[in-house]
Amino acid sequence: MMKCVICKSGETCEGQTTVTLNRGESTIIIKDVPAQICENCGEYYLSEEISAKVMALAENTVKHNAEVEILRFVA
Repeated sequence: MMKCVICKSGETCEGQTTVTLNRGESTIIIKDVPAQICENCGEYYLSEEISAKVMALAENTVKHNAEVEILRFVA
């Protein structure tokens, strides 16, 4: 748990979130991403390992010229 750096009053807890990324003409939505989520404002924080996996999924989608892609995160 950590104090949220956005709202400065909430504490984070383990959960899952949906990450939306835009790159050029592509929009990538990744569901069920493990994250620390602020109980107050809903801001999420990804670990370095999870961030790397999310970015790899996004890069793969962009390479395939997808305009919109919805994926489910699998650890």
